[in-house]
Amino acid sequence: MVERVLVLPRAAVPGGCDFLGLRLADADALADLRRAVATDGRYLDRPLAEDDPTHKQLIPYVVVRDGAHVFLMRRTDAGGDARLHGKASIGVGGHLNPVDEGEDALDAGLRREWAEELEADWQPTFRLVGFLNDDSNPVGAVHLGVVFTVEADGQPVAVREHEKLAGSFVDPEIVAEAWERLETWSQLAAVALGLVEPSAADVAHS
Repeated sequence: MVERVLVLPRAAVPGGCDFLGLRLADADALADLRRAVATDGRYLDRPLAEDDPTHKQLIPYVVVRDGAHVFLMRRTDAGGDARLHGKASIGVGGHLNPVDEGEDALDAGLRREWAEELEADWQPTFRLVGFLNDDSNPVGAVHLGVVFTVEADGQPVAVREHEKLAGSFVDPEIVAEAWERLETWSQLAAVALGLVEPSAADVAHS
């Protein structure tokens, strides 16, 4: 069965998509996005959506923090796609699907992804940070991230797919050291959230 994903016409994204990185947003901006989804959002077969830059696939993206630490996930060699082996991420997220359809598909999908990806026997409080965009590559050109943070406050967090992922809270210095292995969105989010200084990121990337 072909996966169907929620998309929004690029022209219907509130505030537009002419930016690179993380654009800070408040509750009003999130409300505007939800209204746009209710009015103009629709589900497309994912293979079509992946090749259609006139639409943006909405991706809830959660960065989990515990004080000064951040939850860093690393892909093991057991995953099916060898291109992803060793890759690292500070974000949990995924596509919105018809199962999320309802009064607020974004919130439903956000909570579903949290439950599917992480083991945490406590209720998270999602704090909106902003929208993440990167049109510099074909993958980024068809996705728009809606970035949230969650504060663990000392409560345990673990990855569910232990055979494919390893995850733990780390110091920001470890994120900088893993820079070359970080997925692009994680790099952009790490700088925007102040986990890595732009100058340090440049050094790590060089």
